[in-house]
Amino acid sequence: MRENAKDIAQRVRGLREDMGISATEMAECVQVSAEQYAVYESAAEDIPASVLTEIAVRLKVDLGTLLTGTTPKMSLFSVTRKGRGASVPRRKGYLYESLAAAFRDAKFEPFVVTLPVTEDNAPIPQNEHPGQEFNYILEGTMLVKVQDNEVTLNEGDSVIFDATAPHGMKAVGGPAKFLAIITV
Repeated sequence: MRENAKDIAQRVRGLREDMGISATEMAECVQVSAEQYAVYESAAEDIPASVLTEIAVRLKVDLGTLLTGTTPKMSLFSVTRKGRGASVPRRKGYLYESLAAAFRDAKFEPFVVTLPVTEDNAPIPQNEHPGQEFNYILEGTMLVKVQDNEVTLNEGDSVIFDATAPHGMKAVGGPAKFLAIITV
């Protein structure tokens, strides 16, 4: 996973430089400090999926290009076999699997996300990104927080929310897996 994260960071930096966009401009675009953006491009930390999506929009490339290093070619349909989606770096222990990395010009990004077991009293890490997000619980139970609202979701439950609001989730009682669909 870390090797993939290094490759992604190198692709982001190379494409950004090729387009003549400064690191400061890109940091402003993805709404992080210049220092944090430098950390991402150096691969000292994984670039969050939501930030990668914003970077792809700014660089005018498909997310799949950043994830795999090849330009997606499929435009009519694309199949991703179970467990074969492109791995997306995220917070420690989180596994994001992109289900549309081979599809060109997607209007949304679908991911299967696996959340690790966390301590019951551990805080819920939150982030924000443009668009909307839909989550459908595939396995386990997860606690979702959107702004000051918290809801527990079980297998088969779903939630949709404005992703510009602070939001986050954590597994409850064991690992959890969910389908996340993020508009771009």
